[in-house]
Amino acid sequence: MEFLTQYNLTGLVIGVATFLIIGMFHPMVIKGEYHFGVRCWWVFLAMGIAAVAASIAVRHILWSTLLAVWGASSFWSIGELFEQRRRVAKGWFPKKEKH
Repeated sequence: MEFLTQYNLTGLVIGVATFLIIGMFHPMVIKGEYHFGVRCWWVFLAMGIAAVAASIAVRHILWSTLLAVWGASSFWSIGELFEQRRRVAKGWFPKKEKH
């Protein structure tokens, strides 16, 4: 961590990690809606609450920031889950067939 501070790389690491975190949530929303419908919204809520609480509890700026990004992405994904349902209804994404 001292290396990041010494060479002013903390912001770059936060930016890259934010990009990766947001990139991870996109397929999580798609897969979640496909397999569980919008019923899994509470999982994103629980992840968001836990991540934001952890962000407040952690004193290190890098980890606190990344936890906050994780929490915000979790909360944002709740809305995206319902949007994904609309995209599936429009035929933009495949609908899971009932067996």
